[in-house]
Amino acid sequence: MCKKVLLYLFLAFSLNTSAQCAMCKAVVEGGNETIAEGVNNGITYLMVFPYILVGVLFYFIYRHKKKTNS
Repeated sequence: MCKKVLLYLFLAFSLNTSAQCAMCKAVVEGGNETIAEGVNNGITYLMVFPYILVGVLFYFIYRHKKKTNS
């Protein structure tokens, strides 16, 4: 029962995700290459920080476990 409810909630929220980037798509489809490159650079900039934060977190966990094992 719980799995079915979670599945329905997941499907209900995932249907709205395709409409979240209408402005980005309109800007990129406008034909101006410099604006499209800027949008791509912005996406890359925003995408890098979660990976950096997770990497730093794993580094500190590794360092802490190495210190407690020694």
